[in-house]
Amino acid sequence: MTIITVEKRLLALPTTAISDATGGHTNVASSIKPLADHFKIAGRALTVRLPDGENGAVLEAISKASKGDILVIDCKSNTNRAVAGDFVMQLAQGVGVQGFVVDGVIRDLAATREIDFPVFALGTTVAAGNKHGGGAVGVPVSVGGVVVEQGDYIIGDIDGVIVVPQRQIEAVIEAAEAKVAKDEVREQEASIRAYLAKVVK
Repeated sequence: MTIITVEKRLLALPTTAISDATGGHTNVASSIKPLADHFKIAGRALTVRLPDGENGAVLEAISKASKGDILVIDCKSNTNRAVAGDFVMQLAQGVGVQGFVVDGVIRDLAATREIDFPVFALGTTVAAGNKHGGGAVGVPVSVGGVVVEQGDYIIGDIDGVIVVPQRQIEAVIEAAEAKVAKDEVREQEASIRAYLAKVVK
């Protein structure tokens, strides 16, 4: 018997349907965008809070990550220094991290796309982050105007990023799946009526 995981069910849904199912209350600000159009993620949040210009706690998070985790990095929208470059992203990818959602910037965009590591961020910079200390892993964070707690579900695609609290995930998936099914039926009926209107004089 094949078990369809929560993550697979989420990956099969567009973020627009999930947003409708949540009422849009946990949509991350639209300024946080995928750095390649095909990037899509769905999994549990491993949260990281950084002081301005720092990125040392990102490495700590990678060392603690489970396969499929998504690093959700709160750096207070600082765009002066990157929270990660291609080396750090390859480390994350190597231990099974699924992607990053960053309320800030990364660097090495071309390499990020080359290794096909999904990143959703405010943009890019040439400046590296510092490793002077500070930061925390596994604490509540705020990213794109939404509070994220450790273990919440993160879903992202070309349309944006949504946070779903883990206690609500089953209800949200069921509502989103129902929305998609309803839309498919409506589209089928619309195409049938268009065809009938064309051929029936």
